[in-house]
Amino acid sequence: MSEAGRYRLVVFDWDGTLIDSTSAIVHALRAAAADLGLPIPSRERASHVIGLGLFEAIRIAVPSIEREQLPEFVVRYRHHYFALDARLEPFEGIPQLLAELVDVGAWLAVATGKSRAGLDRALGQTGWARHFLTTRCADEGAPKPDPWMLSDICQELDVDPARALMVGDTTHDLGMARAAGAGAIAVTYGAHTRGELEAEPSLAMVDSITELRDTLLARVT
Repeated sequence: MSEAGRYRLVVFDWDGTLIDSTSAIVHALRAAAADLGLPIPSRERASHVIGLGLFEAIRIAVPSIEREQLPEFVVRYRHHYFALDARLEPFEGIPQLLAELVDVGAWLAVATGKSRAGLDRALGQTGWARHFLTTRCADEGAPKPDPWMLSDICQELDVDPARALMVGDTTHDLGMARAAGAGAIAVTYGAHTRGELEAEPSLAMVDSITELRDTLLARVT
């Protein structure tokens, strides 16, 4: 790969890509539906909406929900999620990977379906804020797969989207990258299956943090 073809910026999704939180989110969605007496979504359906903005995720996971039920659903979802939040762990090898990418000169950012309050809390828990030049959350603008988060990050950092890589575990991440004109790396250890991820273009599909490390280090500046 020529120097001109290397990527300057790596933008990470959070849940299911950096943090092993898929099961906690699925549990919280299903438990909140049960609390409100609504149809409980299958684990597959609940997994599929991870990465979207919360309100859109709820509407897709529980399509029979009434508009007036949404605020209480959010309250119950957060109750169940926060009960597990402090126990969530990064995927093994992720802390070392982030530090190594920074050491070789890559610029890092986050684009997540989490709320700003949720991401700030998670950054505080992990101590990773120092690694990321900037972050975007679903409640600050258009959520994935709209390109807004990725495009706005590139604009702030003055990086051509063609020199940015989006790393994510869902088709929402990959679709955002495609719409923004950025490259994408799909990870198969998160919310969406390999078969689902194949529906969107990516430069590589990796099954482990070791593969992700090798793939990124071969492509970043």
